[in-house]
Amino acid sequence: MLAETADSLVLVDTGLGMRDVLQPRTRLSRFFLALVHPDLRAEMTAVRQIQRLGFRPQDVRHILLSHLDFDHAGGLDDFPHARVHMLERERMHAQRQHSWLDRQHFRPQQWSSAARWHTYDSAQGDAWMGFDCVRALEGVPPELLLVPLPGHTHGHAGIALDTPSGWLFLAADAYFHAGEMQTTPGCPPGLRAYQWMMELDRPARLHNQHRLRELRHRQTGMEFFCSHDVSEFERLSGRSAGVPVPRTGSTQAA
Repeated sequence: MLAETADSLVLVDTGLGMRDVLQPRTRLSRFFLALVHPDLRAEMTAVRQIQRLGFRPQDVRHILLSHLDFDHAGGLDDFPHARVHMLERERMHAQRQHSWLDRQHFRPQQWSSAARWHTYDSAQGDAWMGFDCVRALEGVPPELLLVPLPGHTHGHAGIALDTPSGWLFLAADAYFHAGEMQTTPGCPPGLRAYQWMMELDRPARLHNQHRLRELRHRQTGMEFFCSHDVSEFERLSGRSAGVPVPRTGSTQAA
């Protein structure tokens, strides 16, 4: 998600980056490459799509990161002028590299931006829609919030954006399929298995999914979406997930 502010761009997560596309075997885990067989194309990286919109990489002054998973943080290297915002708990657990599963989630090869990371204590946040949130992100407009949603990773967060037409809420990897947000939740078996395999705190993940379902049905004017449901992406962006952003407009889902 890319937001244009009065004086800069704010990018929410980065996806895989140019170096991941060019050197996947040194940047990404062998487990992921063998399991998923990602479609690695330079034109689909955030930096190339932002350029298609007529901006420069240095116009991205802030990046809000839901979590440090390789498929969300791989493009950090492509924006060397950006300040990176995340929860402190995410940084702490990612840098420990404590377990085999941590090493599948987090790839230090992607962290040349570490000196520009700004982290926040989720325990000292404000209230938002029944959730905790962090509002005072240094240099970021107050309309953008980090909303702690631990479970997939220990410091995982959603990102909320207050717009004139209502709230946009990216739940990131708190759920993987739109069916999980229905009153009677459902998820394809393969995705359910992948979530189970990659979760770092199962009780917290399931608890937060339940809370998100309640919020979605309570706040009917709020636009919910996650990071991995293609149908949600295509509905919001108005294009196929397999093609880059058109060369028109300035605020797009990219």
